[in-house]
Amino acid sequence: MQRDRAVIFDLDGTLLDTLGDIADSMNTVLGRSGLPPHTRETYLSFIGEGMDVLVRRALPEDMRDEKTVSRFVLSMREEYDRRWAQTSQPYQGVPELLSLLTEKGIPFAVLSNKLDSFTKIMVERFLGAWRFFDVRGLIFGMPRKPDPALALEIASDMKILPARIFFVGDSDIDVKTALNAGMTPVGVSWGYQSVDRLTASGAKTILARPQELLDHL
Repeated sequence: MQRDRAVIFDLDGTLLDTLGDIADSMNTVLGRSGLPPHTRETYLSFIGEGMDVLVRRALPEDMRDEKTVSRFVLSMREEYDRRWAQTSQPYQGVPELLSLLTEKGIPFAVLSNKLDSFTKIMVERFLGAWRFFDVRGLIFGMPRKPDPALALEIASDMKILPARIFFVGDSDIDVKTALNAGMTPVGVSWGYQSVDRLTASGAKTILARPQELLDHL
């Protein structure tokens, strides 16, 4: 295995298209309480910082106290646990990219703000054919992206300098994480945020197709 370069991927909007299951789950939870649903396009602005942040954004402004948010987060976790695999799937070209990275001996990992339990089970379900160096999601009480702490832990475990790691994601949160960690930020055009937003955040490269990453490694 080559030890001079590596890749850390975001999950939602980068490796997996999960928007439908997330939106449907949250809208179901809202509907049970007589609250209005949101369009999938609206959920694009809710995703990226963790389920608790998504729930807070989805609730009406006058219902965002901590007790109410906590209650809806629990309901969302239960609903998402029932339907996380209904429509979610890898983006076209992702399996081929992971196979090419494996062939070239380039280690790769996942770092997501999705709950750690969902992150691990989804990687196993949809991407279990490939060996990830590490798969990490959000654990309450631990730092979340764009804090660089976990990205740097992965780099240390890989024994690869942060400057030799490409952090690939679809959001400004991922770009900021890369920059905070001293890694190379790479945006993807097929995810949940616009190319303009990624570029404005500091992404050095924008991929139009997953396999294009190999051109930059």
